[in-house]
Amino acid sequence: MFRVGVMGCGYWGPKLIRNFMKARGCQVAAVADVDRAKLEAVQSLYPTLVTTTSAQDLLGSRDIDAVIIATPIVTHYELAKEALSRGKHVLIEKPMTATVAQAHELIRLAEQHHRVLMVDHTFVYTGAVRKIRETIEAGELGDLYYYDSVRVNLGLFQHDANVLWDLLPHDFSIMIYLLNKKWSRVSAVGAAPVQSDGWRRESIAYVAVEFTDGTLAHFHVNWLSPTKVRRTMIGGSRKMIIYDHLDPDNQVKIFDHGVKIRTDRERYQALVEYRIGDMIAPKIDQTEALETVCEHFIECARTGRRPLTDGFVGLRVVELLEASQQALEHRIAARL
Repeated sequence: MFRVGVMGCGYWGPKLIRNFMKARGCQVAAVADVDRAKLEAVQSLYPTLVTTTSAQDLLGSRDIDAVIIATPIVTHYELAKEALSRGKHVLIEKPMTATVAQAHELIRLAEQHHRVLMVDHTFVYTGAVRKIRETIEAGELGDLYYYDSVRVNLGLFQHDANVLWDLLPHDFSIMIYLLNKKWSRVSAVGAAPVQSDGWRRESIAYVAVEFTDGTLAHFHVNWLSPTKVRRTMIGGSRKMIIYDHLDPDNQVKIFDHGVKIRTDRERYQALVEYRIGDMIAPKIDQTEALETVCEHFIECARTGRRPLTDGFVGLRVVELLEASQQALEHRIAARL
């Protein structure tokens, strides 16, 4: 029996507990949170759960094989560092760490102790994102021109992170999984229109990522939108894709649309030709992504298999976040 301990019972922790509880060959041995009210709420759903307000009860237990960290970002590094040092596998919420240096250290510790370090970049495990990757790898889009993403809603304001560190980890992890390209430069602008004494967090941001092959990616994240939008557009020389996570019927739409420049030799000018073809909406696997995350983590811990979103993927996301933050603060393009 694979025994896990879950740290954090805020928004995401109970979802992780639910999925690990139903995973085959797995037992949630204990749950930790500093807030007793949150522990009581979880225990009302699962009366047999062992709960504690001390993280050390989980980290020090010889009966726990893995630790699931769903706590504030600033606590990720220290908790994961101690868990890996004590020989436990670690599944950690996004983003993996608050700095690139911390990410490198966790990777080193995981390798040193031969333990799995995996980041819960949930969207990578959705059927929609996997279908898009299949389409790109099959060459259906042709040469990729752009990647444009919008992730906005009203709230939830975070007390330990700005909108970059809260929302962009989702989009950066999806982009890394889909494009697998090397980036060269990051630029960003943002604003904090809602603030008070002692509290200032950027709640609006626009980030651009330039790749060495000329592909351009753009991201809009916002806590102050009147509507919730989760939409990504990917344009290629042959076809284009719209991924709308909130569309229950057609999450992925593939458009046979394109543009071709033709030279008119008689008039000595370039003519633009537009191709408007069919749109198809492929069938998408609707398995809950977090269920797949939990099962994948258990399998990797048991077999030694490398996770799809391992520490190195987590590092790449943190590198982009750190570069975006630097660019936002200094209003310059941060070169990587």
